Amino acid sequence: QVQLVESGGGLVQPGGSLRLSCAASGSIFSINAMGWFRQAPGEQRELVAAITSGGTTKYADSVKGRFTISRDSAKNTVYLQMNSLKPEDTAVYYCAAAGALVATMPHEYAYWGQGTQVTVAS
Repeated sequence: QVQLVESGGGLVQPGGSLRLSCAASGSIFSINAMGWFRQAPGEQRELVAAITSGGTTKYADSVKGRFTISRDSAKNTVYLQMNSLKPEDTAVYYCAAAGALVATMPHEYAYWGQGTQVTVAS
């Protein structure tokens, strides 16, 4: 199995930046894609960004141009750099790992982190 641990969440003002990290351990050879999801109170979980083992990325339309997903294979770590943050970005952010080559839906991800709160407010 795979264990994921997120870090880097917190409180920031609108227009600010935050960097989330996700460290993977365990049977990491089974991972082909990793993604960041978020869920706000009363709303469904949605994909924010995903990256495959080959480096292909995908972003939600709402974060394109503001967020960047990246990975460091040597450290078994995935990052989410969030710039120009808006109050609408407030949510619990989850790191997830999938064995599928292409994974964009929550059900395609078998492993999940504990979540980290991101709050954007004045």
